[in-house]
Amino acid sequence: MKIIIIGGVAAGMSAASKIRRVDPDAKVTVYEKGGFLSYGACGLPYYVGDYNDDYRKMIARSRETFTKMGIETFLRHEVQSVDVERKEVLVKNLENGQEFTDSYDKLMIAVGASAVVPPFPGKELMGVHVLKSMEDGIFLKEYAKMPEVQNIVIVGGGYIGVECAEAFLNLGKNVRMLEAAPRILMPFDEQIAALAHEELVKSGVLLNTGEKVEGFYGDGLYVKGVKTDKGTYDADLVIVAVGVRPCTEFLKNTGITMGKNGGLIVDQEMRTSIPDVYAAGDCILVYNEVLEEDSFLALGTVANKCGRIAGANLAGGHEAFIGALGSAAIKVCGLELGRTGMGEGDAIRLTKDYKTLVIQANDHPAYYPDPTPITIKLIYEKGTKRLLGAQTCGQKGAVLRADVFAVAIHCRMTTAELGMTDLIYAPPFSGVWDAIQIACNAAK
Repeated sequence: MKIIIIGGVAAGMSAASKIRRVDPDAKVTVYEKGGFLSYGACGLPYYVGDYNDDYRKMIARSRETFTKMGIETFLRHEVQSVDVERKEVLVKNLENGQEFTDSYDKLMIAVGASAVVPPFPGKELMGVHVLKSMEDGIFLKEYAKMPEVQNIVIVGGGYIGVECAEAFLNLGKNVRMLEAAPRILMPFDEQIAALAHEELVKSGVLLNTGEKVEGFYGDGLYVKGVKTDKGTYDADLVIVAVGVRPCTEFLKNTGITMGKNGGLIVDQEMRTSIPDVYAAGDCILVYNEVLEEDSFLALGTVANKCGRIAGANLAGGHEAFIGALGSAAIKVCGLELGRTGMGEGDAIRLTKDYKTLVIQANDHPAYYPDPTPITIKLIYEKGTKRLLGAQTCGQKGAVLRADVFAVAIHCRMTTAELGMTDLIYAPPFSGVWDAIQIACNAAK
């Protein structure tokens, strides 16, 4: 059996590795548009910000390792189109421009998502960039080293934008963030996002919300500034971080069913609507078990799980993806934020009969040195008190507590049940009633 995988980063190489373990005789060929395989793209802001001095640390497995496993990989090769009737792909070698076709018995699509760059005037200027690929990270790390690059403007206040803000602060740069929405970090509710906003400002970020970018201007070659609906700002480097979109345009004539954003629709076994064609990673919609609907969740955790499941099923298995909760975390300078399950906006949209609660409790008792506060927001059903969502924020211990809420939501636990769960207690780590339990027991 011959399996072609389009995309060789998270989901694609997870699938390839799983196929090789399950079916040593399968011929596995991977076509990757970029120049690197199997790397942790979530580490890119920290590489750019000099928290990590070697990009190779982000590579989970080398190309040589995959070759030894019997997996054939082609870098800088872009699949241009797929003929699902003939079971063929048209591939372009980006190094020399040559095109050729290859055939498959089964196909996996793991092309991920690309950074959205709106048609801003001046977006072609040198110094207007995105941070999505390893190549982006390597370029930006070197570009930021130039002494004349001092004023950084980040367009977008989502995960990548906030992480980039911290990265460039760490490099000693002047950082401004422009967000068109009324607040940053929209996956978090307002009470939690406000804490992140305050932390960024305290750390030195000039943060403008409710301000729309209209374009970039420069000297004809390099960017020199950003124009918005409220003013202009000097910029030696602009990072556009306004979101991502599935890279599925080349599949529109295949008949594969897609969502509104171009994300491929798959079942729980990662099968698309076309026989023998599977998909995983940031190019698909996945089942959200608390929302009970398909969601676009461009998260490394989801991509790797779905890639592994797709690989097992490409090799003849029938493993099923149980669903995701949108669990995610971010470090914002001296704070950490975690979230899982529904946000309050989700509860409103789905017309849930719900209640919310926001509490603050210390990560450990005052009789052990340096206690710090953790803010917790719960969203739960009004009658049953079943947990629907949780968000956490604090200097330490906040994110891993969000993991406990993720397990509770997955198991359909109530606040009363989690409030009496036997959690660990020792003064260096927690009070006799953990912050999790304090929040749950306050839910009325």
